[in-house]
Amino acid sequence: MYDHSQRSIAEQTVNNATSWIGHRNFDDKDVAAGQTFIAGAGGDLETIEVFTSVITKPGKILMTVYDFDEQRNQWGASLGSTSVAIDKDSHDSWLPFPLKGLHLDKGKSYGFKLESEDTYIGVGEAAGSAHHPPLESGKEWKFENKSHQPHSFRYFSLAFKVGVKAA
Repeated sequence: MYDHSQRSIAEQTVNNATSWIGHRNFDDKDVAAGQTFIAGAGGDLETIEVFTSVITKPGKILMTVYDFDEQRNQWGASLGSTSVAIDKDSHDSWLPFPLKGLHLDKGKSYGFKLESEDTYIGVGEAAGSAHHPPLESGKEWKFENKSHQPHSFRYFSLAFKVGVKAA
């Protein structure tokens, strides 16, 4: 059912691959994923939703929103965060992260990062190509064990929706 109290200012809803987030038991690494986007309109943020395709066990997922510098390709200051509890029934659905109280400006770049210390989940993503990226105005990011440099991929994008309060 469509929520008329919000409107989307950035989204990529294709889901033809899976990006993994959380603690990997087989090599004891923590893997986080992020997504950058440009706000197509300004507004007060309500939620960011991601599509969960696989939930291995119950746990909490932390989402943090950041300023993003497109020119330098760098994550900026944290603007806010929230965590959501998930269980195995949360798979194959849009998982909302309520993030009220943040204002997003039209044309500005932002990013969100998803991480977990107690579960391992698959988030829907779109796989494209260098010539046909799934999202023209953003990249998917991978982070491993907090100390390593993140890697960005223009030809991948998480499945996400950024919802702001409707005017």
